Amino acid sequence: MVFEQITTGGCRSYLVGCDDTRAAALIDPELSQVDHYLGLAAQHGVRIRYVIDTHTHADHFSATRELARKLAVPVIMHRRSPAPFVDIRLNDGEMIVLGKLRIASMHTPGHTADSMCLQVEDRLFTGDTLLIGGTGRTDLPSGDPQALHDSLFNKLLRLDPSLKVHPAHEYKGRDHSTLADELAGNPRLQVRERAAFVQMMQQLNLSMPTHITEALRTNMSGGQTVAALLAEATAKVPFMALGELRARVESGDEEFIVLDVRERDAYEKGHVPGARLLPRGQLELRVNQDLPDPTRRILTCCELGYISTLAAATLRGMGFVNAVALDGGMKAWREAAYPLREGAEP
Repeated sequence: MVFEQITTGGCRSYLVGCDDTRAAALIDPELSQVDHYLGLAAQHGVRIRYVIDTHTHADHFSATRELARKLAVPVIMHRRSPAPFVDIRLNDGEMIVLGKLRIASMHTPGHTADSMCLQVEDRLFTGDTLLIGGTGRTDLPSGDPQALHDSLFNKLLRLDPSLKVHPAHEYKGRDHSTLADELAGNPRLQVRERAAFVQMMQQLNLSMPTHITEALRTNMSGGQTVAALLAEATAKVPFMALGELRARVESGDEEFIVLDVRERDAYEKGHVPGARLLPRGQLELRVNQDLPDPTRRILTCCELGYISTLAAATLRGMGFVNAVALDGGMKAWREAAYPLREGAEP
């Protein structure tokens, strides 16, 4: 069997494939690693046929929809998944054929209602149901400690103890475990009485994952992340260096428009001399009035360079083909001790 474990911070994803047919699947792929996965597939000489999420992730951005779009392959999740873009919805006990491999699913709710574990030969991909030395939390949307107890003690831990455990998260660099190891040494699995287990899970008092709202929104809906929007805009927009802008301002280039897209209070505290104010939220509504000539060269600027990048991409999409963005934003401009003007422009 072709097997690769990919680590992204504490996240784990997996490439599994059939040696004979070279058909492969990706399990729990993470959005920042899309090119890495494609490179690994090419390195192993396999073709990715399926992308699979073991559950709706709340702590990172899933790459299933992006990979499905790039590769024209189906997204697989459990039938309880709320995501509208899932192509194949598995029920408990169903399997996917991958060449001569079989990917068998087991519904294991508790961390989320749509959690499932996957068995491929001697490997068990446990998502966030069972971790090495721990279990998935149950205090996030659709979590249920009683369901997790049933999933663990009445289903998962009754499988062959020699099965290798590969979770969706691992924070201490451990490669894998086995069900036997977890039964013997996992502290949460030593609390086997149902009520005591539920009480333990309800009293963990864990901090919320970073970007939980955005992660759930994008993973459940297939919508774009802020980072993806910025990446798309960055790919469409040229940038200008701080020093180049300073030279143009000092030369009095009247054909060059500096467009500050921050709000008025930030603009009046200090802006590039000669810059016009047009807040990003008003751009589309005022563009015809404030920028009647689409052939003019326009540079957008904001505090950190993110909003101005989106603004420049919007302008280019509206026909302002000479729109560019300031690299670094006003924060970098101030730190370089370049000239500022306060208040409104005359």
